[in-house]
Amino acid sequence: MRLSHFIAALLAVIATTLPLPALADPAADASKDVKGLYLLTDYPAMSVRPGTTSTIALKLQNYGLAPERYQLAVSGVPDGWTAMLLGGGQPVGAAMPPTDGNVALQLRLDVPAGAGSGTHTLTVSAEGGGRTLSLPIAVTLAKDLPAKLKVESKLPDLRGSAKSSFDYQLTIRNDSGRNLVASFSAEAPKNFETSFTEAYGSQELSSVPIEAGQSKDIKLRVRPPSTVDVGRYPVAVKVSADDASAVAALSLEVVGQPRLQVAGRDGLVSARAEAGTQSTIPVMVSNTGSAPADEITLSGSGPSGWKIAFEPKTIDRLAPGEEKEVQAQITPSAKSLAGDYMVSLSAASRGETTQAQYRVTVSTSTIWGMAGAGVIGIALLIMVGAIARYGRR
Repeated sequence: MRLSHFIAALLAVIATTLPLPALADPAADASKDVKGLYLLTDYPAMSVRPGTTSTIALKLQNYGLAPERYQLAVSGVPDGWTAMLLGGGQPVGAAMPPTDGNVALQLRLDVPAGAGSGTHTLTVSAEGGGRTLSLPIAVTLAKDLPAKLKVESKLPDLRGSAKSSFDYQLTIRNDSGRNLVASFSAEAPKNFETSFTEAYGSQELSSVPIEAGQSKDIKLRVRPPSTVDVGRYPVAVKVSADDASAVAALSLEVVGQPRLQVAGRDGLVSARAEAGTQSTIPVMVSNTGSAPADEITLSGSGPSGWKIAFEPKTIDRLAPGEEKEVQAQITPSAKSLAGDYMVSLSAASRGETTQAQYRVTVSTSTIWGMAGAGVIGIALLIMVGAIARYGRR
């Protein structure tokens, strides 16, 4: 092998095995080069309506400097206006941003109702550590700013059965420059019940006040009629205030649900039994709902001392429109007197429960009747003998 070929192969091996130096990120290098203190806002020019209160978000940003205390001030405030710097919701006069961090501030403006139109420039300043920063903010007075509303739901599509209550969490936002009273209504299919309540309460509402730039959470509850068919149904929420309105499109899906019924064969709800003896009664369990019923459990209750069992004890599955016959094994107490008694027979499947009342006519055993007659006969003989013996005296 020639020397030049060997050197070329060696260089190729080195190039594939040794890691290449990382390429510099121009954006990252540029951010590292930024150093200093900055007074920032997303909206250095805005419009407000006289007679309202507005807030402007500010930020005192520190890039690479040691923490310092900076005195805050607002200048250029027109006569009759109130301007206040807030931090953490409280009035503040100074701030100390950490290294490579920031302090969030708010400029609150209260503009009197009689203020004239035009544009005014307010200046927010921060001074400390030998530095002076200023941020001019242009505030334009508008006599009639259009109202603006927005309504939305994080979960606009819900699913449940005809027995469910569909609860939608709604957020209404006032993006206007003034406070509004928002009223709301819901359009749902016929016989659907709708109501608005507090987001975390039960007080029913028809409207709520919302401050400018703020939002309110409310809850819409929709109850379909019990006879509703399986399917998807639309619900529309409308929010309005002054000349503004907003609409949210919601929907709910009603899924099938089993509906159990318990009845005697041929509709009979009565039976006969003997005290102390087990009697078997045929019982029909049916599903008249729109969804299968699974793992149906059968049970019964009666007077004290009675025993009620089923054969079989459970039904694995009943399709819609299907019925199945089971045997109820009823044993009245041996101490039961002759007469009519009521027992309850129940069927349950995952929250769906039904029951039927049966009248059971109990008769006593003929053996006990013969024994009773014998006892009465013996007593009569003893009484007759006593009268015959002692009556002669």
